[in-house]
Amino acid sequence: MHRRLSLLPLLFSVGVLWVGCDTPPPARAPLPPSESDLDLAGPTKLCDSRQIFLERHPGVAPHIQAWGSGEELRIPPEKSRSKSEESYFFDEDGTLVGMLFVFRSGLDLAPYKTLRYTLSQLKPSLEFYLTVAQLADRQNMESSTIYDTGDEKTTTRYLVLGDRNAQRLLEASFTVDPYVKLFSPYRKEFLDRLRDTAQQTGGQHLDTQGAEDKEPFASLQQFARGQTAQLAYCGTKNQVIALDAYRKASVSGFTDKIWQAELHHRLGVSWEAAGDLEKAKSELVASLALRPNSPEVVNNLGAVYGKLGDKQNALASFEKAILLRPNYAIARFNVAEAIADTNPKRAITEYETYLAIVEGIPEEADRIALAQQRVKALKHQ
Repeated sequence: MHRRLSLLPLLFSVGVLWVGCDTPPPARAPLPPSESDLDLAGPTKLCDSRQIFLERHPGVAPHIQAWGSGEELRIPPEKSRSKSEESYFFDEDGTLVGMLFVFRSGLDLAPYKTLRYTLSQLKPSLEFYLTVAQLADRQNMESSTIYDTGDEKTTTRYLVLGDRNAQRLLEASFTVDPYVKLFSPYRKEFLDRLRDTAQQTGGQHLDTQGAEDKEPFASLQQFARGQTAQLAYCGTKNQVIALDAYRKASVSGFTDKIWQAELHHRLGVSWEAAGDLEKAKSELVASLALRPNSPEVVNNLGAVYGKLGDKQNALASFEKAILLRPNYAIARFNVAEAIADTNPKRAITEYETYLAIVEGIPEEADRIALAQQRVKALKHQ
């Protein structure tokens, strides 16, 4: 008992742990079925470096072209292991962020029982009519379907022609999640490959299927690069790359206010990680000016206020974040941290609420242990 009593000054003398949104990507729950017996990528994995990719493709000299600030390495069907036109997309840091496999004449899926079963379990993401001149045995206009699956950090998309009884695969893409918007199979630069009319411009011709397609390609690409680095989609966080990417995205800018607000938000988180709290506060305030009721941004601003020593505005921000989203676990934790000295009874309630919300989430293991320590210490003071 005395040992527990002595822990309280130690726990709270080290300072409050202000927590922003710089956390791992959220898990998809439940994950969609994704099993496949069609091995397209082989030994190649998303997040591989360009050097590793070339080592795994000995004797192949891919065609290299610009892809925004990165590169596309294209392997023609006659030289590819999948017998498709293979394209591998690397960001400017040399990290593989997307793969695209194009079957111009369509790949009959009849032999691939596992993949066909997976597709049967997926809800179509988009259905539309497509003209594919390469398919001489089909009508000119054919019904096509896009199916999405994947895991916690990546997305797999299949563009399939025909009904479920006679499916042909036209395109398959594998993408690190932040880049999904740049790899939609319905985008013009990818559909043109099926029509054999690609302009070889590395993603600059955009379709108009979604609002994001109206935004500058350079901004979308850099924003995705920033998210990949900031949220550790490829293994480890890299705040230096994240800050560089978001700053480059701000140069070309966005037209939509939601995109603008999120760019300010992400720049704020990056400046906070870099230790420039005033710039962080400025960016987060700018984000809230465009989108005032975002609980993540409000919480992050509270974390910055806390680090600046402004405890009153920090607590007010955390309280507002909870008001906007009552089950916001990190904001609950932050409120508990902010009031532990002045209102220990409520702090215990907030810690316990946080623990109930995040139960079973592996990414929260360290903070869970800390919250449990805090509760024990507060209960025994």
